Amino acid sequence: MKKKQPLTIKEAKLKAADYCAYQERTQQQVRDKLFDLGLHCDEVEDILADLITEGFINEERFAIHYAGGKFRMKKWGKVKISHHLKALKISDYCINRALAEIDDEDYQITLHQLLEKKKSSITGENQYIIGKKIATFLIQKGYEPNLVWTLIRDL
Repeated sequence: MKKKQPLTIKEAKLKAADYCAYQERTQQQVRDKLFDLGLHCDEVEDILADLITEGFINEERFAIHYAGGKFRMKKWGKVKISHHLKALKISDYCINRALAEIDDEDYQITLHQLLEKKKSSITGENQYIIGKKIATFLIQKGYEPNLVWTLIRDL
């Protein structure tokens, strides 16, 4: 069996650019991909710098797309989105920018919709147990506990 020839820097940069063009990526995801391709640390960092300069990698843009998608599709709250972005090694600045892009009115509407949906699925319990189950559900979805409890008290 023949041993694979290592990629040249140019080939690796093209592969990484294609990887980034397919969908938004974090610097760490691209770094991991380049290491998987067999490149060394200095080469990886040089390619990363080029990709950032050329606009293939932009963590702020990634964070905004990620936060918007998770909010719209999975109905996640800001707390859960923030934790997941931190796990992806996104800076606090980018996380704050991404969360600021979520419309406050849409956020409140989604929170109310989730509350109503959960409330309708709980039957035959007393009001305190219903409130606790709703709060647990919404907090696990990543909504701020103070918002959740205020909303439940207003019921």
